[in-house]
Amino acid sequence: MSRIALVEAWPANVPLVAPYLMAPGEVPGISRTVVKVTTEDGIVGIGESASAADASMLAGELGQLFVGRDAGDVLAELGRVETAEPRHRADAKVLIRNPLAGVEIALWDVRAREASVALHELLGRLCRTEVAFTEYFAYRKGLEESPSAVAAYCARMAEEHGSPAFEGKVAVRPVEEDVRLVREIRAAIGPDRILRLDANMGWRLETARAALVQLQPFDIANVEEPVGSFDEMAELRRSGAIPFSAHTPDVALAETLGVPDTLVIGLGFCGGIAGTRRFVAACEAAGVGFWFYSGDLGIATAAYLHIAAATPYLDKPSQSLLRWTADDVIAGGPFSPENGFVGVPTGPGLGVELDEIALERCVERFAREGAYDFYSGGPLPRY
Repeated sequence: MSRIALVEAWPANVPLVAPYLMAPGEVPGISRTVVKVTTEDGIVGIGESASAADASMLAGELGQLFVGRDAGDVLAELGRVETAEPRHRADAKVLIRNPLAGVEIALWDVRAREASVALHELLGRLCRTEVAFTEYFAYRKGLEESPSAVAAYCARMAEEHGSPAFEGKVAVRPVEEDVRLVREIRAAIGPDRILRLDANMGWRLETARAALVQLQPFDIANVEEPVGSFDEMAELRRSGAIPFSAHTPDVALAETLGVPDTLVIGLGFCGGIAGTRRFVAACEAAGVGFWFYSGDLGIATAAYLHIAAATPYLDKPSQSLLRWTADDVIAGGPFSPENGFVGVPTGPGLGVELDEIALERCVERFAREGAYDFYSGGPLPRY
């Protein structure tokens, strides 16, 4: 690989079609840092990090540390960085701060473009050309504000897009309404589609125990973060067999306790593509499931697609806000699942191109609005 000539980074805001509610509050949109790395040979790679706050560091002294260095050496160096120790939280917030993940992804893009191959060809044998995603549901302001409206939305997605798997928010309202919501969704989508729920730690242990008993008849495939800790999940497991997932990336504890069954994270925590592949391998060795979380832009989503294309273990649907994303920084974006799948890009590198006009729009939006507070509506009651 040639030497790095330039590292650029911009904070970008992408709104959702409508804000949605989750147990910790309201989600209006996605704030990310978009990264561009240009080599001395004129090869351009793009990346994405999970915090808009990373942009100032990468556009400044941190990014300058890489200028003039061999891109291959930097990629190898970033790929060896160990993942931080997992932090267990009780507030359902997923705090990921690794600004170099965006540089690492961009350098993988550079490497594959220099080789004139799709990124997945550098990662291993192609095992799938399409990657599964869930359809999302939640109470959304001005759109689906009642259980019947959410169920009608799910029925429409099944009809219009052939969506075979659904995942969405509970624990925003009392359990009785959660049960009504799930009952109506299951009736709307039929008995054969996958139905997952996400409580975002919004239930107390006793509430979660009662909720899972009442939800048992609806063939729930998974509940994400029904309670606030792995220990509480282990206690809750004694009450039923519904699988659990969580965002806290503690493989060792999940293996020891037998819960959660699946860990759900993005590229940011692991520092990019190489670290994520190691993390997935650790999950597989421990018998812990893995799928990607929702809420990234098209650059990181493309990276997910390439990793999944070359990783047999990643055969479960990942989360998806793709249908709800009102803008993106990639040409032709955002991705849109059909029949529950998104095709793996086949062009060189990540297989996506930066849309400079869209990027300018998203950067200007950030300048006007500041970073989206992922929980801007304030905390909702924990039932």
